[in-house]
Amino acid sequence: MKKLNTVLGGLLILGMLSAPVYAETTVGVVNFLRMMEEAPQAKAAQSKIESEFAPREKELVALQKGIRKLEDKLAKDGAVMSETQSNKLEREILSKGRDLKRSREEFRDDLNIRKNEVTSQLQRQMLEATRALAKEKGFDIILGQGVVYANEGADITHMVLEKLTSDFKSGAVK
Repeated sequence: MKKLNTVLGGLLILGMLSAPVYAETTVGVVNFLRMMEEAPQAKAAQSKIESEFAPREKELVALQKGIRKLEDKLAKDGAVMSETQSNKLEREILSKGRDLKRSREEFRDDLNIRKNEVTSQLQRQMLEATRALAKEKGFDIILGQGVVYANEGADITHMVLEKLTSDFKSGAVK
């Protein structure tokens, strides 16, 4: 009898080990590019950057117009000017042109740095919102970049956008 119990116990264990175990895995897909375009935080950040850099952009436009006026004056009156006046005006145009070029490069660099800062912050907010939604809705895996195909049922971008919108409206910025 002892032998029979041992054999039956061994068969039972073997049966349990060989039976496939299936667990349903809930997978969601998020389109981060779409979120970067549609999230209210992204739109607000873009508006903030535009207003932040608008005065400097106006200065650059004004400097460009000033140079253009000097060039027009040189072209129009250069023939009747003395050589000294003409040379002085040419040096002024060159000097202001260099200043404009330097200012444009600084503007572009500052704008790129600011955009990168904002993009990094937005990506963190989107990632946090995606993680919170995944935990709330019981997703096991959320995929982002590199998804070749996902049916509409697996795409949870709209849910994350709704969460981002509600967080934005409530002022919850992390």
